[in-house]
Amino acid sequence: MNRADATPGQRLAITAESLYLINLMLAPGLTFLILAWLWLKHRRATPPLPPLARCHLDQTFFVSLWGGVLIIAANAVLFFVFGWDWEWTWVFVIIYFTAIHSTLILLGMLGLAKAMAGKPYRYPWIGPRCEGL
Repeated sequence: MNRADATPGQRLAITAESLYLINLMLAPGLTFLILAWLWLKHRRATPPLPPLARCHLDQTFFVSLWGGVLIIAANAVLFFVFGWDWEWTWVFVIIYFTAIHSTLILLGMLGLAKAMAGKPYRYPWIGPRCEGL
């Protein structure tokens, strides 16, 4: 990507989407901390972030939070209702992981493609509204 051709904020948008995917697939937790640090660093930046960067950074941070809450809540419900000894617990965990986690990865791939194209992206249902776009 030629820097002269880049949309303002595109580099940060690509970084945010990449960190989101790395958090889901390679280094959960650690990569979320880096993403959270970026979000905290830039949430009240002066001068303000370009709308594209703000959109992608907000999307990836808040969807990562939702993803974490979903996985913890689903496992807690299964554990407290059925316990880990029940064989169907593991069936539900695997189905949940396959359906929800895979969907979040697919949406992250779409977000990364949009960031690379210099376009905004809003994660369906759980993504916050992009202001300024």
